[in-house]
Amino acid sequence: MELWNIYDKERVKIDKTIKRGDEFPENEFHLVVHICIFNSDGEMLIQQRQPFKEGWTNMWDITVGGSAVVGETSSKAAERELFEEIGYRADLSGERPFFTINFRTGFDDYYLIEKNVDISKLKLQYEEVQNVKWSGKEEILKMIDDSSFIPYYSSLIGMLFEMRNHRGADRV
Repeated sequence: MELWNIYDKERVKIDKTIKRGDEFPENEFHLVVHICIFNSDGEMLIQQRQPFKEGWTNMWDITVGGSAVVGETSSKAAERELFEEIGYRADLSGERPFFTINFRTGFDDYYLIEKNVDISKLKLQYEEVQNVKWSGKEEILKMIDDSSFIPYYSSLIGMLFEMRNHRGADRV
């Protein structure tokens, strides 16, 4: 059973939790994280979901993602998800998300990392991930078009690739 902290619309944690799968009351939200690892060639590390994983079976996805559990900060959840899903350790304690997307039941923090990860040394979580590979933006967009990649908006994928080297309006 996975428990999540609940936040108000201002992202202030309230003294309440919810169990994964339970219905969210109105104006209560939870925290989700996505982490995208890019290499120095400008490719993103993507993962293929297991055929028995509920939702988006066998489809490719960005590096990792998941919900923060009770007591986790955004950066701690991102560190845990990276290690759980692909066996990669990262210290994100000094990092803020590059951006946050609000969705109906929560806040989705995106972390963008540039690191030349040796994918042959990753330990994939059997319950979730069957494969990983490096992929360029055009290949991911083509995979979205042919329904082998989770159907993110093309503009989001473009933004991930564009923002990987800078934050917000900073173009340094």
